[in-house]
Amino acid sequence: MIRISKAKKQELYRTLKGVRDVFGEDYAMREHIIERCRAIAASYGFAPIATPHIERAELFTSTLGGTSDVVEKQMYTLKTRGGESVALRPEGTASIMRAYIEHGMHTWSQPVLLWYEGNFFRHESPQRGRLREFYQFGLEALGTDDAIADALIIYTMVLVLKDLGLEAAGAHINSLGCKECRQNWRKELSAYFRKHVYKLCKDCRRRLKENPLRILDCKEEACRELGTYAPQMVNHLCAACKTHFKEVIEYLDAVGVAYFLDHRLVRGLDYYSRTTFELFVEEETAEDAGKEDKKEDKNDAAQKAPHALGGGGRYDYLGETLGSRSVPAVGGAFGVDRLMSLLKRRGVRPKPAHESPKVFFVQLGTAAKRKSLQFIEELRKAKIPAAQSLSKDSLRSQLRIADRLQASFALILGQKEAMDETIIVRDMESGAQETLPFAKSIEYLKLKLKGKK
Repeated sequence: MIRISKAKKQELYRTLKGVRDVFGEDYAMREHIIERCRAIAASYGFAPIATPHIERAELFTSTLGGTSDVVEKQMYTLKTRGGESVALRPEGTASIMRAYIEHGMHTWSQPVLLWYEGNFFRHESPQRGRLREFYQFGLEALGTDDAIADALIIYTMVLVLKDLGLEAAGAHINSLGCKECRQNWRKELSAYFRKHVYKLCKDCRRRLKENPLRILDCKEEACRELGTYAPQMVNHLCAACKTHFKEVIEYLDAVGVAYFLDHRLVRGLDYYSRTTFELFVEEETAEDAGKEDKKEDKNDAAQKAPHALGGGGRYDYLGETLGSRSVPAVGGAFGVDRLMSLLKRRGVRPKPAHESPKVFFVQLGTAAKRKSLQFIEELRKAKIPAAQSLSKDSLRSQLRIADRLQASFALILGQKEAMDETIIVRDMESGAQETLPFAKSIEYLKLKLKGKK
């Protein structure tokens, strides 16, 4: 037997840094967000998919980029007993593309529209709305290079935010071009940053040699300031990429999505090409909430948005990286934990994840307890939300729980009622009660509950 020290035992009762238990109001909030995501995604033709939490590590190291923070610093990897290197998934897109290729989805009607949700893992510094085990909801459109697919992803995600009450939602958007037109931009970026290499952080000096685009994604203030004046990709787009980006913007204009052209937006992963975007909302203060709405330019509104809640982009070369054919595709994802944090700060209180009980079942004595589960099942079949505390034996303690749960009725099954196959129905508000046969009590409850709505 392994002996555990007292200090170690105390640690066992605490979660690891950067992870958490989700229950109560937090669980209800997450379910509220996911339910709206699912409903709107389904309305626009997206179908569900679930991929494994664990994949071969090469799936991510070969696609996300060796110089990305995810691969360099954040990925959880381990060796199996068979010596295979595997990883907890740090993001969803690579797994979706792997599934598309593995299951021959290219033979389906294109594009293939998919949504996914679940836990993802990155070893980064925990902060508000950013955890090491985090929850995402994502959308992917695979098998099309049409600009309307880019706009569809962005528009659907903006609709979710607005449906959740975040009316000021807008997008920061950029184009990274294709392989061909990106080469000249990359050369100019390298030349620009070499002139200012002494101002770059240690990581970015290395990125300058390996992938200068990653410098634009650096969080260090000095590097970010340099990125503000760096050469812009939009000035190097080929004719096809320029047309594609123009069409994306025109589609967003047509549906009234606020956007801001952000030339530093490259996202943190190497598989992106052409369109990249991030979704933002403005922080609403108590003072702002009291003001009347003012008309303002939609691009100005998007520029002021401080909270990044999700993002994505096009990844036309990801299929080739995995050794398959070219699969034009675009997608995006929400950080659900960030959404939860923002909605809670705004005072949003969603309904509980489960319907509150209308009826509380009370049992007294051995004979009554034996018949309890049978009667509770009849309530479930009748779709009457019920609660119980079968481990309690006292009438007073069970009624106290019923009162705390604000149940409309208590059903009391005692020894005599169990033998007579009757049950006492007590109105918790008035205290009035009557004894009814089992068979009639369900319909009686339905009528009574209907009258209390």
